[in-house]
Amino acid sequence: MVAQRSVETCAGAGSALRLFFPSLFIASLALSEQFPISILAAAEDAGKRLDQFLVTHLPETSRARVQQLIEQKKVLVNESAGKPSLRLRGGERIAVLGAVKAIPLRAMAEEIPLDIVFEDDDLAIVNKPAGMMVHAGAGATDDERNRGTLVNALLHHMAKLSGLGGELRPGIVHRLDRATSGLIVVAKNDAAHRKLAAQFSRRQVKKTYIALVQGWVKPDRGTIDSSISRDRVRRTRMTTRRTGGREAITHYKVVRRIPSKFGKFTLLELQIDTGRTHQIRVHMASMGHPVVGDTNYGAARELRAKAGGAISLPRNFLHAMSLQLQHPRTGAQLSFVQPMPAELESYLREIETG
Repeated sequence: MVAQRSVETCAGAGSALRLFFPSLFIASLALSEQFPISILAAAEDAGKRLDQFLVTHLPETSRARVQQLIEQKKVLVNESAGKPSLRLRGGERIAVLGAVKAIPLRAMAEEIPLDIVFEDDDLAIVNKPAGMMVHAGAGATDDERNRGTLVNALLHHMAKLSGLGGELRPGIVHRLDRATSGLIVVAKNDAAHRKLAAQFSRRQVKKTYIALVQGWVKPDRGTIDSSISRDRVRRTRMTTRRTGGREAITHYKVVRRIPSKFGKFTLLELQIDTGRTHQIRVHMASMGHPVVGDTNYGAARELRAKAGGAISLPRNFLHAMSLQLQHPRTGAQLSFVQPMPAELESYLREIETG
């Protein structure tokens, strides 16, 4: 017998509709903007954290958004405000009272150290560290959404940035994922921004990445040409498994295959013709070789040796190591190389020699 859950939606005072659906259909109700939404936890939900439970049963809602709902006291468990870490026992009635009150996104100048590789009146090349968002975005708290970004640091260090990206993204021509380090180009005026964006559009900018992935990739060279779209269930992820996505092309070359006591790994050099969200991470995961450290796409949370001992990496082993482009004013060819950061070098040595 299929497990049932009770879901109630109310369009207004005195108006209620009670429906009984398998849990997979709760998502359609979650999207309806009719509140409150009430979900009855089943016996098999015992032991689950409240935030994990809600992410599972409201698949169109990200974990960050669920945590915002809980933080804003819009999730009740048996009529009491819930906490994200609350462990369910089964049988609780969980009510979502309303939508998240959005925290305004804004860019603000912050005195944050920047590794500026090159700078002139038209552009800057910055070596972004892992852990830094490029611009304000997702997060459960005001600080997580708005502070510590590359844009904020740029606003402090540079007198002028291009305005074509809007108030939240001044100077930003392209992006790197938060957990990815490496080279990123910044436009300091609108004319430079237009010409740089045209180079990206025409695929004239050459971006090379270095990545360590799980398993031994075969053959030595290859091209992944799989379109990418948003995952329907886990909205913070992208996928190659849906039709109608955006074209995405990744070229890879094996640098070396690494046998170790922690398993098999491949160090790859990659170039991308397109710049889709999470492109390299999604493409490598689609081959069964997730980027080391990328638990969002199936990588191990920690690497364990058969003889004992474990190591973990609190970021993705993905680094944008080189960037080639034409100067937007002079047309001169510019080329920049940035070696792997120390934490990746150290981690790689530990795998190879440990």
